[in-house]
Amino acid sequence: MFKANKKIPLLFSPFSVTSSLKWESRIRSLVSNSLNQVLPIALKERSNGEELAVTALVSGDIEKLKAMKNVGGGGDDDNGAFQVLDLHLHIGSYIPPVFGIEESGAHLALVGRGRDLADAKYSDWVMLRKPLEKSRPPSVTELLLSNDGDRILEGCITNFFVIAKGDKSEAEGKYLDDYNNVNSVEVQTAPISDGVLPGVIRQLVIEVCHSKGIPVCEVAPSWEKHQLWEEAFVTNSLRVLQHVETIKVPQPWESLESKSFEGISWIEKKFQGPGIITKVIQKGIMERASTESHPLNESI
Repeated sequence: MFKANKKIPLLFSPFSVTSSLKWESRIRSLVSNSLNQVLPIALKERSNGEELAVTALVSGDIEKLKAMKNVGGGGDDDNGAFQVLDLHLHIGSYIPPVFGIEESGAHLALVGRGRDLADAKYSDWVMLRKPLEKSRPPSVTELLLSNDGDRILEGCITNFFVIAKGDKSEAEGKYLDDYNNVNSVEVQTAPISDGVLPGVIRQLVIEVCHSKGIPVCEVAPSWEKHQLWEEAFVTNSLRVLQHVETIKVPQPWESLESKSFEGISWIEKKFQGPGIITKVIQKGIMERASTESHPLNESI
């Protein structure tokens, strides 16, 4: 939030190992207190049964930060940490997608490289991803990212999963299930270490798979093995889980340097609606969402 730039160089870091937990606690408190003030108004004005989507943007005021000393690390300025933070809340109506309807499936296209800062929902990403739009084919609803044109990391605003037939040559040692059964399936998604967003729903999918005995392998799905993909879906806080209908990949990968999608040749993989495993995972997610104490309720 206090990233230095050429106009305003930051000569020190406001965060330290000892103060990071304090910052996290205070940012959560700032968001919660602000939301408690405005949410009752939104609930009063909404239509009967209408669902709401809430977006919070927390930013740092670098000029105020430079005027303070030892912010968040204790001392007299510790209680003034909120003075260097700005918070904007947006509450709008939300129509959730209907799961399982063919027309509600996602249509994906692989169009660019992974992002440099995937640890959080970083507002600059909205601007950084704009150049990718020039390669978006018609009817595509989400853009996928890869650093090599083969291993798919995530979507611009989603985490990406495939359900693939087990590859016997790579199964041993990656999970405890019977890898001798070449007809078994596994859920694949890129690991956090590859530079993908550690989404709340992503983690929940992994938890549901473990509870249902569905093998999970945290590895970026390889397009070279897309013939093994039986199902695919994407997740985020608003879509929760959306099955994938089609995936388009450019051939060759270097053709993305073209000025628009017209100069790109695409290979397309189609899926026949949500599959059995996708339905099981989606049902497991919604079962957990019905538990009031589950963190998923903060997302939905």
